[in-house]
Amino acid sequence: MIRIKQIKVSIEKNIEQEILKKIMKKLHVQKRDILNIKINKQSLDAREKPNLFYVFEILVEIKQEKIVLKNNKDKNISFYQEETFQIKKIGTQEMKYRPIIVGSGPAGLFCAYLLSFYGYKPLILERGEDMDQRIKDVEKFWKENLLNQKSNIQFGLGGAGAFSDGKLNTLVKDKRNIGKTVFEIFVECGAPKEIMYINKPHIGTDLLRQVIKNLKNKIERQGGEFRFNTCLSDLVVEENKIKKIQVNHKEWIDCQTLILAIGHSARDTFEMLLKKHVAMKAKPFAVGIRIQHPQKMINRAQYGMDKHPKLGPADYKLTYKTKDDRGVYTFCMCPGGYVINASSEKNRLAINGMSNHERESENANSAVIVTVDEKDFGSGVLDGIHFQRKLEEKAFHVGKGNIPIQLYRDFKKNQKSCSFEKVKPIIKGNYAFGNINEIFPQPIIKALIEGIDYFDTKIKGFAREDAILSAVESRTSSPIRILRDEKLMSNIEGIYPCGEGSGYAGGITTSAMDGIKTAEQIISQYNKDTI
Repeated sequence: MIRIKQIKVSIEKNIEQEILKKIMKKLHVQKRDILNIKINKQSLDAREKPNLFYVFEILVEIKQEKIVLKNNKDKNISFYQEETFQIKKIGTQEMKYRPIIVGSGPAGLFCAYLLSFYGYKPLILERGEDMDQRIKDVEKFWKENLLNQKSNIQFGLGGAGAFSDGKLNTLVKDKRNIGKTVFEIFVECGAPKEIMYINKPHIGTDLLRQVIKNLKNKIERQGGEFRFNTCLSDLVVEENKIKKIQVNHKEWIDCQTLILAIGHSARDTFEMLLKKHVAMKAKPFAVGIRIQHPQKMINRAQYGMDKHPKLGPADYKLTYKTKDDRGVYTFCMCPGGYVINASSEKNRLAINGMSNHERESENANSAVIVTVDEKDFGSGVLDGIHFQRKLEEKAFHVGKGNIPIQLYRDFKKNQKSCSFEKVKPIIKGNYAFGNINEIFPQPIIKALIEGIDYFDTKIKGFAREDAILSAVESRTSSPIRILRDEKLMSNIEGIYPCGEGSGYAGGITTSAMDGIKTAEQIISQYNKDTI
């Protein structure tokens, strides 16, 4: 197979015809010589807006491939051998009990998928609800402001990612094509096929929920078992080995292999693990606000027009380093999306963003967040959690139990807003005007203003006076890292910290990849035939 990079095509052209023409020209072949064409990567080049171009990496099968490659000196043309992720070895150690996975977010689900595919029949414990009931609980919360602490945006089948944009882009190096395997499984379960090659793949909240249900069903058909409303509450460790786990403070289950895919909001679980001497440490994270702009404004900045007939709503990613050396950046940008109440604890308020697959709302929203570390919250293992909780308690107070919102102009003036202007809020959950300054320490406020004003130099109107801010965006990543060795095992034998909650991923794709890598380690150690 031949790989051709940098095939640039105007989005106004017939894409398939133009790709074919360029392949024939670059390889000096006729149409009859081409056996197969596959798009491997696709990105958008908007540097000459409003003239926009797709840039493709194409895989081509042709007749007399070796001769064509030998005669071609173009640096963008090369031989390509497609590689697939494979398990290197199956272990021989006796597995007395089937592996137990705590958490059914991306890390837990993909760990369960691989273990079940190889016959290990994992037991997946989820403190929240199955998908259908979870959706009902979340929508009731958004309408009535009645929080179910066991079934919400953070807890339930699919984890926090099930109520997001379903973004799958990642910057991690993936020499073994584990990420590609994740995408293939998503597509098998109903995700759009274009996620395999577009530069910024996303599924969307509405589609992702069904994809997750399909993935759960596949795991069950392969021998996995799910138990919902089942929360890890205690451990028994003997001779530094996991022996039993307790769920719901009453039931004990024998355990030899425990995968902790608990997510970044399982604060009570972190507290229990610390008491049981599972090694962990605090880690830096980021906190801030959500900002809403008209999607048309973002489209103009990125495409040169209010709406492009062949492209979906535009996105952005912005970063800045303040004069005080703090990082400020946009995070989890949701084109055509919604700001959502993502709380999971009573009298504490946290927000997030989500988009459906079509990204159909009139607003774009993104988190604008500021990095924080032990200088801000202390050096204790749980101090980052305490810091998050304080911010969330203040947000709850400022909004009187609702999402506090404020115009950017008033945020800069440190005063409560009274009315909206041209930008109208698009929010899932109740909201109320409040002074967001009252939530944050002064250094974070200063960094947010400095960063937003700088972002206005990149996207005109980003710092517009009537942009709507919401708070508090506090669950950007885990404030904890559960330590593990080169075999992905914690200091207690048989415990495998995994995914974003354990501090080893950041988003759906990297969490899923970490789940697969964790399953691989278990498969390489134990023999399923001994269960």
